[in-house]
Amino acid sequence: MQNLIKLPGLIDVHVHLREPGATQKEDFQTGTRAAIAGGYTAVLDMPNNPIATVTPQALQEKINLATGKIYCDVGFNFGAGSKSVQYFPEVVDKVFGLKVYMNQTTGDLLIEDEIALEAVFSGWPKNQVVMVHAEGDTLQKAIALAKKFGNKLHVCHVSLKAEVEAIKSAKQTGMKISCECTCHHLFLTDEDVKRLGPYGMMRPPLSSKEDQQALWQGITDGTIDMIASDHAPHTREEKEGEKPAYGVPGLETTLPLLLTAVKDKRLSLDKLIDLTYTNPKRVFNIPDQPDTFVEVDTTIRYTLDAERLYTKCRWTPFAGMKVTGKVKKVVLRGQTVFDGQNIFGPYGQLLTP
Repeated sequence: MQNLIKLPGLIDVHVHLREPGATQKEDFQTGTRAAIAGGYTAVLDMPNNPIATVTPQALQEKINLATGKIYCDVGFNFGAGSKSVQYFPEVVDKVFGLKVYMNQTTGDLLIEDEIALEAVFSGWPKNQVVMVHAEGDTLQKAIALAKKFGNKLHVCHVSLKAEVEAIKSAKQTGMKISCECTCHHLFLTDEDVKRLGPYGMMRPPLSSKEDQQALWQGITDGTIDMIASDHAPHTREEKEGEKPAYGVPGLETTLPLLLTAVKDKRLSLDKLIDLTYTNPKRVFNIPDQPDTFVEVDTTIRYTLDAERLYTKCRWTPFAGMKVTGKVKKVVLRGQTVFDGQNIFGPYGQLLTP
């Protein structure tokens, strides 16, 4: 691998930018600066804010807040709530996917009622993605619903061997199903929770070495389509409180970790591009970004340092880890937005399908 290589601007379909309602953790400005520093030129924001993105008004508020403040391009995902089905026709052309929370996590969007779930899956347009947070046995319920109603299903943050096997089986039947995994599940296991404490708490939780190996195998055989950061920042106070919040930041650590995997021959460079650009773009119908690219030096070896991060929360579960491969330049539509030291802008645009 040559020293300086050019990658397309990376795409992350699963990011929590926290605005509005939780800007002590992150906001559109800090989150998109972190994205640019991490080599991402397009991200999709999740709907589980304190005031969830489950109405056209809440979606428009996000659009208004992001306008003129974003350093990379940003699109939005809509949330499935008990009353959000009525708004599907109004928002479908403004969002990239519908997020259905079928297991408990941050926010108040959990849906477990069968009738409500059927209304959600049947009501969402079939050419648009239904994204599910569906852990373990719940995944089979999501697959069954998507099969029944003909949905285009995307499984978020796959973490278990059984989930990989279920998705592989569904793909073999010809079902329209895709999935993502995260770097925290690829590079950390439940053994690391002892060391990390609350900073290793997330949903889905870190799992076993066997599950981790199944994720790598799923990448190799094509079962896993993409890697998303599930960038979910919280303040140190929130992580160290009596009830630690679930989630970890990831926008600035994903690419260095994957480049290190390329160096270690766990991953090819072509596969890295498929996982972080080609497949996210295809599955979610992300618009082209002309004259957009990322330059990385594949020889620079360094230690991940939380204090050098742009994310507002300023911590990472990967602090102290040695990685190889550093972002040296990011160009967005012909404009240099990162020179390896400084971020310029904001030059980001709001995305629609």
